[in-house]
Amino acid sequence: MSTPADSRLIKEGFRRAEAITRRYAKTFYFASRFLPADKRRATYALYALCRLSDAAVDEMPGPANEHLQRAQSAIALAYSTSDVKDALLLAFRQTVVRYDIPKEYFDDLLDGMKMDLEKKRYDNFQELYLYCYRVAGVVGLMTLKIFGAANLRATHHAVDLGVAMQLTNILRDIREDFERGRLYLPQEELQAHGMTEDDIATGRVDRRFIALMKHQIQRCRDHYAAAKPGYALIKDPRSRQVARVMAILYSRILDKIEQNAYNVFRQRAAVPLSEKLLYTLRILWRPDA
Repeated sequence: MSTPADSRLIKEGFRRAEAITRRYAKTFYFASRFLPADKRRATYALYALCRLSDAAVDEMPGPANEHLQRAQSAIALAYSTSDVKDALLLAFRQTVVRYDIPKEYFDDLLDGMKMDLEKKRYDNFQELYLYCYRVAGVVGLMTLKIFGAANLRATHHAVDLGVAMQLTNILRDIREDFERGRLYLPQEELQAHGMTEDDIATGRVDRRFIALMKHQIQRCRDHYAAAKPGYALIKDPRSRQVARVMAILYSRILDKIEQNAYNVFRQRAAVPLSEKLLYTLRILWRPDA
């Protein structure tokens, strides 16, 4: 049984989770604002733990492996019956218990984070898909637990949406990732388009790169399309709308890449707040449009 002190810590943990989400996931935070309050707080708690695990790889000083081990220990503690006094971890524990989110999802997530330490290149899309599933597909499964689904088929669509969003991030962040020593574009697809890593290093945008990007963007859109039938399987109407908002706002990043003539090296593709509001209101007012 939780104590008044625990309740205060849990509230503080949800406030911290919201602050982390607001800072690091602007599109996700914007869309989640339209969820019912309990589900909104839960998504913040999930995102905050996922974000801190991700930050352990690139942003925290010191050996990344040690940071990931600490993240793994923290998640294990949250799933245990041991006493927890960290506010964020208490909010996370309440979330995973209330929505019955399996620990295996977080095990997969951490395996994906470890891939960023051990694997800097991907030979083919099969390898890249495994990475996307671990770092984003399982996040789709976690989120689905909070949203609630009327049919197990929704899990496949949730994975498709998570993978689509991660592939979108990869295309948007090619320059930043390359500067960190990583290239997620499959090597065999680079070669098929007659490109080398020197082309990426110099930010060369020519017909070869444009053809490569068109292929990658179409793959993203295929995954967004595969996710679409899952929205109707979400039980809560507002959560159903928010899932659609997330998908549309993220897919708009692909439109921005195209509008920027595929030059992801010079300009980071972003959806302005005015457009986010327009698409969101359109869905909220006309959910079946």
